[in-house]
Amino acid sequence: GRVDPATGAIKEFHLKTEHSGPHGLMEDKDGNIWYTGNTGSLMGKLDPKTGAVTEYPTPESGDPHTLMFDSSGILWFTMQNLNRIGRLDPKTGEIKLLTPPTAGARPYGMVLNSKGIMFFDEFGSNKIGSIDTKTMEFHEFSLPDAAARPRRITLTSDGIVWYTDYARGYLGRLDPATGKVTEWQSP
Repeated sequence: GRVDPATGAIKEFHLKTEHSGPHGLMEDKDGNIWYTGNTGSLMGKLDPKTGAVTEYPTPESGDPHTLMFDSSGILWFTMQNLNRIGRLDPKTGEIKLLTPPTAGARPYGMVLNSKGIMFFDEFGSNKIGSIDTKTMEFHEFSLPDAAARPRRITLTSDGIVWYTDYARGYLGRLDPATGKVTEWQSP
């Protein structure tokens, strides 16, 4: 749906697959709205000018979650329960699924730095993962406590990765250049 903040008018758009479970949303440079079909195992694109919906089924049945475009216009997404990172080329519709090195990592949130490195939370482990969007090489950073379960992630302009530890109630800071992790407990 779309809300006009000036008038409060609501316009609804109907998707092709009922109960596809739209979860994450991201606008592309052309104004299309991309979404993860969390329960429909698909990626979707809505053209809000025409209402046209295009669906891209994932090669394996799973739960697309968080999505983000890289600087080349490639759409990346996580599939936490399937333990995959997805890569969709909007020009061809081709989807590739990649598997993080840690079994049961459960990729969740993701951010992209200025060097084309995608960082993602490994909600099923005590790690922050990264993938080079050009070479598709993975790297993992272990967090100090084995009980840590990072879930949300952000990046500051200096390239520092910040995450929330959902299980323990901590805020964490990762310097990818050194691998140093600092954590603070929530009050």
